[in-house]
Amino acid sequence: MFSIVFYRPEIPPNTGNAMRLAAVTGCNLHLIEPLGFDMDDAKLKRAGMDYRDKATVAVHEDVEAWMRAERPARVFAFTVEADVLYTDITYRAGDSLLFGPESVGLPAELQTASWVTERVRIPMVHDVRSINLSNAAAISVYEAWRQLGFSIESRQADFSG
Repeated sequence: MFSIVFYRPEIPPNTGNAMRLAAVTGCNLHLIEPLGFDMDDAKLKRAGMDYRDKATVAVHEDVEAWMRAERPARVFAFTVEADVLYTDITYRAGDSLLFGPESVGLPAELQTASWVTERVRIPMVHDVRSINLSNAAAISVYEAWRQLGFSIESRQADFSG
């Protein structure tokens, strides 16, 4: 279906929640190191609960390793600095949704990388820093999946590996 990509995630419960999100939507979760926690962290396990075994999760050494392994056709970089709203994108099965670390967001060099299809944002009121990482991923995944009619077939068709 879609790939949820967390670049250098820092907070274990956010990643655990994203594991649940990936499991219930049929997405793949990609984590790009360094991680701010160990994959055996109790908080990660608690947030992921019994969904951890149902989620497809891959950990990559760096962005280049993720790019080599996945060869994403389209990458949407989520940032508060974008002009395009996440709802203005026409998503396709296989799209990658890229999010930055909780404390600083996606670095400028990734936002402007040649392989980024579009920078997008989730609207928020002024004078707030950001939305929770796992919430942002959920909002984005469900909009993209909604556009595909919540099709189970599109989920299963993209699980080739």
